[in-house]
Amino acid sequence: MAMKPEVAIAILHQNHHFLMQLRDDIPGIAYPGHWGFFGGHLDPAEAPAQAVRRELLEEIGYTPPDLDFFCCMESEHSIRHVFHGPLTVSVGDLDLQEGWDLGLVSVEDIKRGWRYSVRAQEERPMGGPHQQILLSFLDQFSEIAR
Repeated sequence: MAMKPEVAIAILHQNHHFLMQLRDDIPGIAYPGHWGFFGGHLDPAEAPAQAVRRELLEEIGYTPPDLDFFCCMESEHSIRHVFHGPLTVSVGDLDLQEGWDLGLVSVEDIKRGWRYSVRAQEERPMGGPHQQILLSFLDQFSEIAR
């Protein structure tokens, strides 16, 4: 039996909002055209904490000062190692290298499961697992959401 792919993703928060990526709207990727987290697959022998930092640097040119482990979620398709930490720069200072758009998502957006994208010029859905992870995070860290 093949091993499930492992990914490391980051919940980055700023002023009661959460940074998300609007994934490219192309066939063959997970959740095309949906809002999701920044992060990606672990390289062979790479620790999840190293992978998430590498992916953030590659995807948005950002290295968070602090990242803490939140949870590990396993689905039928993958194992997600979830980290969280502050976004200490403005969204405008990020250099989007992967994805269609990025933006800060409000708690209301998370609960609705949709967010408007300026680049797409329409509301786009959140990936189901990404929304569930954020709802679980909000339950555990309600002070960050207030």
